[in-house]
Amino acid sequence: MIDDDEPDDWEDDPDGDDSAWDADDEEPTVPCPYCGREMLEDSPRCPHCERYISAEDHAATRRPTWVVITAVICLTIAIWWVLTAV
Repeated sequence: MIDDDEPDDWEDDPDGDDSAWDADDEEPTVPCPYCGREMLEDSPRCPHCERYISAEDHAATRRPTWVVITAVICLTIAIWWVLTAV
């Protein structure tokens, strides 16, 4: 049972002004790369989809096939040139 005669333990704003909270005080947000919803910029995990946001979780980017093929061809030519020059 609650007794209404007891004072509240909450501290009230003496001015009664709620403008102490300003939108500029908010932490910066960014969209989640997985679900697209706004999340805090420094958050390690999205609060909506609960996926972790870190460099270790991102899939490794693959090089285009033509870059790999060109590197292999250049390496083969270099090895052939060294072996035939002897």
